[in-house]
Amino acid sequence: MLGVVTLVFLLIHIVPGDPVEVMLGESAQIADREALRQALGLDQPLFTQWWQYIQNLAQGDLGQSLHSRAEISSIIAERLPATFELALASLLVAVVIALPLGMFAAWKVNTIWDRLSMGFSLLGVSIPNFWLGPLLILFFSLYLGWLPVSGRESFSAIILPALTLGTALAAILARMVRASLLEILNEDYIRTARAKGLSEQVVLWKHAMRNAALPVTTILGLQLGALLGGAVITEIIFSWPGVGYTLVEAIQRRDYPLVQASVLMVSLSYIIINRLTDLVYALIDPRIRLAE
Repeated sequence: MLGVVTLVFLLIHIVPGDPVEVMLGESAQIADREALRQALGLDQPLFTQWWQYIQNLAQGDLGQSLHSRAEISSIIAERLPATFELALASLLVAVVIALPLGMFAAWKVNTIWDRLSMGFSLLGVSIPNFWLGPLLILFFSLYLGWLPVSGRESFSAIILPALTLGTALAAILARMVRASLLEILNEDYIRTARAKGLSEQVVLWKHAMRNAALPVTTILGLQLGALLGGAVITEIIFSWPGVGYTLVEAIQRRDYPLVQASVLMVSLSYIIINRLTDLVYALIDPRIRLAE
């Protein structure tokens, strides 16, 4: 966390652009610029600014936005729920699509259905969000008029951004589910279950899928961490007021403290999600609990 905070602090100060000039405009007087720079503490040496930021951070103080002068903690608290909603909705879309698709491909391996399923998966990975998002807007919002173009004012507003993010994640998950199941389906206990007369659906869901869930859970954890960090492109396309949207605004305005706080939340999300993923491992596979 300290490394991430320090690296972002240095990079955001190296990037060309002056927050004072962004706030006052190019036509502002030199005296006014200097006065504002002193008021914001930007006239101090870089190391002094960094040390002051670390001290404040250790006390739980994220500082104030250079642009709005509002408390950054309140800004993050306002934007974080929107990112949580979008991440969970996208994850739900991905799981609903990927699990049946991957299992069906493994069940019908080396058939036309397997190739169609993996072809759809490849298509989902290949289509970038910045193209799929506007395409969904054109069709469902402008042509059919079923869903809102952007914003977060209604429940239906989350459908298009969740589909945009969820389809790409579903493509990755479907391939992982298929690969994991193909390894498991050749095990002795699977042949024993079939020899007992169990249906193929019971063999897949009850016996094979649970043992194939560990690598799938890993991908889910990593992707959920990325989504919680803010799906920047999707949030910009749909004007979704989440952490990613806030981060882009802060970079454009050279709002140093807000950029640092946003990246801090991204890092924190990855750490927390990875730890939760480790805990889920123990729930899925009892052998991990015994090893501990």
